Amino acid sequence: MSYSSTDDVRNRQLLAVAEDQLTGFYPHPFDELAARCHMSAQEVLSRIGELLRAGIIRSIRQTLLNTQLTPGCLTAWQLPENRLQTAFEWLIQHDPFSGHVVLREPEIPNHPSAVFRLWTTLRLPIGVSSSVENHCQLVARRIGATRFVCMPAAGMFRLSVGHMRRAGLPPGTLDDVEPRMQRPSAPCLTSQQKLVLHSLRTPLSHADLNRDPWVPRAAAVGMSPQDFYNTAAQLVDAGLLGRFAVVLNHTHPDTQRTAGTAKAALLMWAVPIGTEERAGSICARHVCMTHCYFRSGSEPIGGTQIMGMVHGASRAAVRAHKSAIDAALSAAGIPLLHSQMLWTSRAHIRPSEQDPSLYHRWLNNFAR
Repeated sequence: MSYSSTDDVRNRQLLAVAEDQLTGFYPHPFDELAARCHMSAQEVLSRIGELLRAGIIRSIRQTLLNTQLTPGCLTAWQLPENRLQTAFEWLIQHDPFSGHVVLREPEIPNHPSAVFRLWTTLRLPIGVSSSVENHCQLVARRIGATRFVCMPAAGMFRLSVGHMRRAGLPPGTLDDVEPRMQRPSAPCLTSQQKLVLHSLRTPLSHADLNRDPWVPRAAAVGMSPQDFYNTAAQLVDAGLLGRFAVVLNHTHPDTQRTAGTAKAALLMWAVPIGTEERAGSICARHVCMTHCYFRSGSEPIGGTQIMGMVHGASRAAVRAHKSAIDAALSAAGIPLLHSQMLWTSRAHIRPSEQDPSLYHRWLNNFAR
């Protein structure tokens, strides 16, 4: 039997849970998935393994809440039209610290954001001396950008990429409660906590697909499995670990067809200063949003503070979701000063590299 397609109903049931429903850290995550999906652990492992080999699953990993750990930002780049594709490729090949590299098309051509066609997420490793601004200046020289805008997260409302469970979601579908905004912080970690955190950064490989995936990592850092699990639980309590996640490749044809990810847009709203936290909570309560942030530094793109991603089977579906969010903001008495949708036309998604030694080598290569 082949488990390598999302046309399989049990695969869809599994992925609806595995994408974003295991919040926190689980010593035996595949056993937990099996219990929630009413499958055996071996069936879960077989299905996930085949989906990974087929390229439908992009990665399997413990997510870290990097806004709490390292300097980073969303960056918008302005370049001549004829340099966009070359810049896109350069970032993929030469800047592993830029995770998401995306070309976007504006819904509203005369909006201040419309001239920024290339967008990236940047996350620098812990302990490096370079700043986000300095890194972007180096990149700008390499790719020929005429201008860039760095927009760090002032608050996070949602980070929950569950495409399969969102498939066919009616516009206006709400969570039971509004999400509360989480502000970035820089916690002080023990040496043991740092070891475990660094160990959890690397996605699981095919060789790790077993009922005890963390045991080799505990051994690699000289800890017993139980000490490793206890330390990971401390990181959860500190707000540094997100969830155990099976990450779908949302550009794969199977996923686009069955999970409704064929079209995606970055949605942006400008609201009166002082209403950002309330507005972000209202936006993020809409289940269609996979990401939702309050970002600062966006004055060059019109001062839009609330930003987030929505996927849909068509552009009409994404527009319907945004219209429902706009209506909810209006009903809450929050004036919408202006808004924008930036459609994804090309994207490369990966975790940002977090090895400080690799960053120092990068500087040696490109800071000249």
